[in-house]
Amino acid sequence: MSQHTRTVDVQRFIDGERFSPFQWTILVLCFLVVAADGFDTAAVGFIAPSLVQEWGVARSALGPVMSAALVGLGIGALGAGPFADRIGRKAVLVLSVFFFGVWSLAAAHATSIESLTVLRFMTGLGLGAAMPNAVTLMSEYAPSRIRAVAVNAMFCGFSCGLAIGGVASAWLIPHFGWQSVLVAGGIGPVALTIVLVVLLPESAQFMVTRQRGDARIARVLSRIAKGTHLEACRFVSAEGVAEHRGSALRVVLSTRFRFGTLMLWLAYFMGLLIYYLLTNWLPTLFKDTGFSGQNAALMTSLFPLGGILGNLSVGWLMDRFKANRVIACTYVVAALLVMLVGRGIGHQIWLGTLIFLTGTVITSAVTSMSALAASFYPTQGRATGVAWMLGVGRIGGVAGALVGAALMGLGWQFGSVFSMLAVPALVAAFGVFAVARHPGTSRIEEGKLTPAVE
Repeated sequence: MSQHTRTVDVQRFIDGERFSPFQWTILVLCFLVVAADGFDTAAVGFIAPSLVQEWGVARSALGPVMSAALVGLGIGALGAGPFADRIGRKAVLVLSVFFFGVWSLAAAHATSIESLTVLRFMTGLGLGAAMPNAVTLMSEYAPSRIRAVAVNAMFCGFSCGLAIGGVASAWLIPHFGWQSVLVAGGIGPVALTIVLVVLLPESAQFMVTRQRGDARIARVLSRIAKGTHLEACRFVSAEGVAEHRGSALRVVLSTRFRFGTLMLWLAYFMGLLIYYLLTNWLPTLFKDTGFSGQNAALMTSLFPLGGILGNLSVGWLMDRFKANRVIACTYVVAALLVMLVGRGIGHQIWLGTLIFLTGTVITSAVTSMSALAASFYPTQGRATGVAWMLGVGRIGGVAGALVGAALMGLGWQFGSVFSMLAVPALVAAFGVFAVARHPGTSRIEEGKLTPAVE
């Protein structure tokens, strides 16, 4: 076959090359997007004490402000997925980062609880749209052999964003006031938007399925393997060309993918229920057992510390074994750990170790599901599939906070709450394990996170 008639499968081409500096650039850019997401998501928590003092409001009055961004996150994720599957991952990602940056800047000028609630909701819309598209773009440029660890490494940006937000707020607020935190959370994303426009490519797989032109695809892929002549090649995808443009949600909910979709939603919902219940209520639970406020805060701080190590470890395992079973086993370990935590009260070193391990396992299980979802769906429905799983999961996050409040109201004690959390952990394990039960949906069972084929 002559060079002028050579056909190149995009995914096989990416899988056959080393992870190039170009792909490292994509990883770093997506990492920065997720870090900005983490900073802005937690911004209200950093400024809350200053708002209470300056505006003279009760802490309970900040409830709508705290939840507004979470609601916006869910809605933004649900809406952005289908949009990205129609016009492209890069376009929606760039717009969403610019969107939440601008609205964060606007929120810095809020003068009341009501105005700040509205502005935080608008910020949340952009935040919710950014995350699933960063996941999708990274997964489509990562070779199958390291896809999970690449996506999970990108997700470490969220923890870094939270940490940077805490350190920056501690310095900014005393010097420039609470508004400076929101200004920083706006200027960073707006500046990042310019970098994304210049350096971030559109997904090559998306361009194939939407028939965006072989010459354009060749220019992108030649940056992965410099010196390779691709100018006269015809590019294809194992998934073929999208036949029903604009019907990404129909793909996600089709007979072929519906069962797996529901199982992903179930597992992610339960995972975030556990995560947000513990994130919101651990300090209260510790204080109720007799810990001082300082010790309760110290114990709680152990919960998120192991997230980065856990993300990379579980991602590495997913790339080498059956991915859904790795996550299912992680949730089972989480169930065992929360039961041990419930029985470990009274031994502070042992309890602290268990809290650290529990946070590591739960965080990595929840984070790794994005890589699993990205590999479960075909290109024409991938952004929608990931986004809707993340959006439905946000409902689980809200439910976690509400369930925690209900359990506190019923007088449940530390041990009982933790033992109860074993139930949603086991339900999540079942959901993830069942994802690959539908014949032919993907190659997840084979231990390779290779996208489903049409």
